[in-house]
Amino acid sequence: MIRRQALLLGIAAGLSTFVPALGQGRALSAEEQQLINEINVHNSAISTMVGRFLQIDTNGGRTEGTFFLQRPDKIAFRYAPPSREEIVSIGNGFYVLDRREETYYAYPQDSIPLRQFLGSQINLLNANVVDVTLSDGYISVTVIDETVAGTVQVSLIFDTETKDLAQWTLVEPSGAELTFSLYDVQKGVEIPRSFFSIPATYRGKEPGT
Repeated sequence: MIRRQALLLGIAAGLSTFVPALGQGRALSAEEQQLINEINVHNSAISTMVGRFLQIDTNGGRTEGTFFLQRPDKIAFRYAPPSREEIVSIGNGFYVLDRREETYYAYPQDSIPLRQFLGSQINLLNANVVDVTLSDGYISVTVIDETVAGTVQVSLIFDTETKDLAQWTLVEPSGAELTFSLYDVQKGVEIPRSFFSIPATYRGKEPGT
């Protein structure tokens, strides 16, 4: 069973711009600032994106699935069987759907950092950056932020040539880690509107019940 809190933290933290909350991060070099600015511009220009993902938890558990993104304000992560869960954002909140029970849990949009990635602009230079590492054609940007579950640290890894997000690793408040990798990504793809909706047969439940 995938923990719902980890699902939201992993996806949200990995794709957010992290509004600073914990004081000043480290000073960035001119090269680092230039690369991060190019990453901002590149990703802000992406209107739609689809692909597959691989999630690895702190115990080595692996979960795969498909994601769909349409900016602004829409994203869906469909976890492959045996998982029965799906995460959908439709602009006014994030919903964790249980496909077997036909239920969903709602989380307010403004309580999840992912809202920053789904907006009209992305700006990692406004994040609380604590480390930047360049290695083997990739740039890793490590940020920390205060989320709904506590303080988290995330290392976002981008391809320095394409500026695409390839992977992120989340360190949860408990110390557990969650790594999320993207592959087979396509951009500019038309996505059916139904992918960002909750079926009328699904009933709402309170988180934790």
